Formats: sequence, structure tokens, C-alpha cells
Amino acid sequence: MLIIPAIDLRNGQCVRLRQGRREDVTCYDGDPVDVARGFAGEGAEWLHVVDLDGAFTESDSPNRQTLKSIIAAVKIPVQFGGGLRCVEDVERVLELGVARVVIGTLAVESPDSLRTLLRIYGSHRIAVGIDARNGLVMTRGWEKTENLRATAFAREVASAGVERIVYTDIMRDGVLSGPNVRETCELARQSGLKVTASGGVASLEDIAQLREAEPYGVDSVIVGRAIYESRFSLAEAISAGEG
Repeated sequence: MLIIPAIDLRNGQCVRLRQGRREDVTCYDGDPVDVARGFAGEGAEWLHVVDLDGAFTESDSPNRQTLKSIIAAVKIPVQFGGGLRCVEDVERVLELGVARVVIGTLAVESPDSLRTLLRIYGSHRIAVGIDARNGLVMTRGWEKTENLRATAFAREVASAGVERIVYTDIMRDGVLSGPNVRETCELARQSGLKVTASGGVASLEDIAQLREAEPYGVDSVIVGRAIYESRFSLAEAISAGEG
């Protein structure tokens, strides 16, 4: 199982939110570019970078410049999401050198835009983020509840040609309570898609449990707070992912 360390950006700083709430944020020491270099040095094969200011539709953020600096600093691919609300937004970050974008709100609100991006860039560069609370899809920075179940939406994007989804159970995100393995597996089973799990990983045992879901299509996991708070190292997580 691939372990993908996360760098969540708020005003150019590394942070983590609890359950997606913008007011419940923890800032971590360290320049995000140095953090990215450190992850690459420990063996990360991908980075997951999120522009939280973009997700919350906040302007004048330095996060895009920070993203550009991260891409220039490491030789591993960067997956990026947050605030990509139109085709032009996606095009701009891909031009910066992002290897794969993760779109959520745009995919829900404009299926035609999703199909356009898949046609232009291919499914290897366009993933869909499904952020859910109590099984329902959340959009607009995790603040709007859609009348749409996560499993149904996963099937919809699969029919559009998407190959990968990033699934986050918002209630587990940033609280170190363990991932929602059951729902993650069910999403993978019903959609037939490759799934990157996100949210809640607190221990190496959590990674071992997710590894057992690989036959369903859960082939990777994003890890954030547990590494920043030294629950385990990235190297230990990579080892746990290998079995």
C-alpha cells in the first residue's frame, strides 16, 4: 500500500484541521518546502498538497506560490487539491507541474467540466475527492451538505471515466480516531475504482487494516497529523504499508 504524506497549507503554513472545520486548526513548525524535502528524503513516492485557503474561497493566499516552490524542490510527483472550482483553475495548477489534481466541488456541481478535464488530461491526472459526513457528500470547503450519498457519487464519476477517488470521512479527519475502513471498502467495492483513503490514521495498525482492503481497490492512504505529531515516522508507515 502506498503511503502519501500530506501537506495542508493555510496562509503558506503547514496546518491540520479537525473534522474539516476552518476554525479548528493546528499550525506546525517548519517551512512547507522543507517539510516536502524531508518527506521525499524519507522515501515518499508521492506528496498530497491541499490549499485550504482555496477550499474556503479565501483570496490573497500565498499557497499557490508555496505549491510552486514545493514542486521545484522535490523530484517526486505532487497531487494537489483545494479550491479548484473551474476548468481554468485546474489548467493553471497542472501548468505549474502538478502531477495529479483532486477535484471535489467542481465534480459535483459540473459533471460536464469533469468530463472535459478527463478528455483533455486523461484519468491518470484527474482524480475526484469525495468528502463525506455521515455518508453524504460535502462540498464548498466541507461546509455544504449535498443530497447525494458518497457511494452513489462514486458510481457516477466511475461512469464518467474517473479511475481514482480520494475518500475522506470528515468526522475522522484530523482527530486520530482511526480510518473508516468499512465505508472506504464499500465505496471501492460499489464503484470499482482505485481508492486513496484519507482521514483518521493514528497508528501503524490502522495502516495494516487498510492494507487488508487492497483486494477491494484501496491501494493508498494519505497520512498527516499522525506523522506531524510523531505517532510514527513516515519510514515506519511505508514499512507498515509494505506488510
